[in-house]
Amino acid sequence: MTDPIGIRRRIRNTKRAAEVIAVLIKHGFRQVLSETGIERILERGQEILLRSKAEEPAITKPFTVRVREVLEELGATFIKLGQVLSTRPDLIPPELAEELRRLQSDCPTIPFEEISKRLREELGDKVEQLYLSIDETPIAAASIAQVHPAILRDGTRVVLKIVRPGVEETIESDMDILMELAALTEKYFSEQGYSPTETVREFQQELAREVDLIHEARVTDRFRQNFRDDPRIRFPLVYWPGTTRRVLTLEHIDGVLLSKLDPTTLSAEERRRIVAEGSEAVFRQCLEHGFFHADPHPGNIFVLRDGAICFIDCGMTGRIDKQTMQHLASLVMSVVQSDLDSVIEATMALSDAETTLKFDRSFRRDAWNFVARFDSATIESLDMAMLLDEFFKLLRRYRIRCPADLVFLIKALTTIQGVGQTLDPTFDLVGHVRPQIEQLIRERYGFKAAQERIKAGALRYLSLIEDLPDELRDVLDQIRRREFSVNLRHQGLDRLNDNTIEHASGTIAVGMVIAGLFVGSSVLILAERQTVGWTYLRVVGTAGLTIGILMAMALPIRWIRRRK
Repeated sequence: MTDPIGIRRRIRNTKRAAEVIAVLIKHGFRQVLSETGIERILERGQEILLRSKAEEPAITKPFTVRVREVLEELGATFIKLGQVLSTRPDLIPPELAEELRRLQSDCPTIPFEEISKRLREELGDKVEQLYLSIDETPIAAASIAQVHPAILRDGTRVVLKIVRPGVEETIESDMDILMELAALTEKYFSEQGYSPTETVREFQQELAREVDLIHEARVTDRFRQNFRDDPRIRFPLVYWPGTTRRVLTLEHIDGVLLSKLDPTTLSAEERRRIVAEGSEAVFRQCLEHGFFHADPHPGNIFVLRDGAICFIDCGMTGRIDKQTMQHLASLVMSVVQSDLDSVIEATMALSDAETTLKFDRSFRRDAWNFVARFDSATIESLDMAMLLDEFFKLLRRYRIRCPADLVFLIKALTTIQGVGQTLDPTFDLVGHVRPQIEQLIRERYGFKAAQERIKAGALRYLSLIEDLPDELRDVLDQIRRREFSVNLRHQGLDRLNDNTIEHASGTIAVGMVIAGLFVGSSVLILAERQTVGWTYLRVVGTAGLTIGILMAMALPIRWIRRRK
């Protein structure tokens, strides 16, 4: 039976693929499409290539600029992909990452009739029950959502974030296309240093969270709880009756965005206070809570009338588990102590690097250069953001894939540090966040931490001792029932082919013949000495030795010819 949903999706994907190819050709990527064979996996690809050959524009702009313009023209999914990739210079060249940071989320607004229809689909009759009025003029329009101010029935000012109609279907088609392109890239360009398909899956998960506004509502509430005792740091209040997967109702923030704030209008004391409170909040999120706002740029930070700091747009978040935090503390302490081997061990634990890399002379040299940059540093004077940034550069140099949570951590710390330097270059950020760094070290190396590790280790050994009799009994039972088996995993046998096997078996056979000639000829020569009148034995033996020597000399020649 034909699946109508599958057919519609196929038609939609084909149409979208044609649009993607047309945009790539428009920006001068026709040769890339032809050489990689991408047009062959996308329906109508070759037809579009042939039709647009005469219309291909002259390539005058740099490659990185053309990539950015392609993503901007292709819309929501590709803009968001570019924004995510701009935070991952471990996956793309640094100059491309820098260009992609210029991607703008601002998009043309859509008519309020469509927004009203979306609200009605999500909230039904609750629209009139919840809102006294909704302003038809949006205050922001991004690639995925549009934001409108509104007033609740009780007079509270709020903002409505509404997912654009049709954007989810477009994202679904785009992700199908991206997955096909990633599979093709992984097949033909294996030396990437990372998995393109895994990267697309990671992006797909991030985009799914971005479209799901309930996820943003929950993390915003969690941030509010984490800072409930700190009146200097705020997050918008979520109004849950007006919140669904596609509609988010948030408290209206009465303040000025940091990106629109003129620093010259503030006193030196006000600038210092904003930098101090904002940076301390981000470092607390990263190093104390292990759950942080991954994009604290000036467009996501409000300065309120009472001087407090409010973070908005909490869709992109990062998480650092306790074990990663411990490895991070080990890295910091090893750098301070100039302990190269411990730095390398921490690197192995924090990344996906092969353990054999620790014996690589060039890697050890570069790791030592990384340590030397902080030669005279102490815990009190250590620049945490700079240390993580230099560590990230070391990983990128050796094409070591850095886990996304660590990349987001580096991004968050370096972003807020950049905000601080812009507002108040004289502010001592390192000294101000020293308590968070010291707390990180104490949790790893303090007496209480050591006590906890000893206790945890003892419990694991006790559990092992308790489970050992049962595990041993299971093994003995398998042996008794003749069900015990050992699985061996071969490596490299898939590279063998019929010619290789034939050559190896032929070489072994010739070797056995040569050995037989040597042994048999030697026996005949020795036998001739003991036998009177049997001189032909020596002749036969000598002939056999000569043939064996010639065959042995021919083997290396045969091997050399085969290698050529």
